[in-house]
Amino acid sequence: MSQAKVEQYKKDKANRKQIMRKEKLQRAAGKVCAWAILLAIIGWAGYSGVSYYLSKQPVQSIYADLSAMMNYIDGLDSEESAETDTETGNAEGTENAQ
Repeated sequence: MSQAKVEQYKKDKANRKQIMRKEKLQRAAGKVCAWAILLAIIGWAGYSGVSYYLSKQPVQSIYADLSAMMNYIDGLDSEESAETDTETGNAEGTENAQ
């Protein structure tokens, strides 16, 4: 072996613990990233599937009788217009013809 190879071997042997720890951390980080990506893909697929399923469901319509509320609102509007007519001096609710 050449002197350069011997020096490199000694250097690698001296730093073997640090090198092994670094490689182990890189493998662990790779596994964590792979799991995160896998979970994101599964979550996206699940969300898309549920959205598609719900979009294909028939829409439920709710019907309500709003006539009582409309009568109440019309009553409020008529009271409001009667108040403004009395303030302006029109007792009948019609405007003065000029």
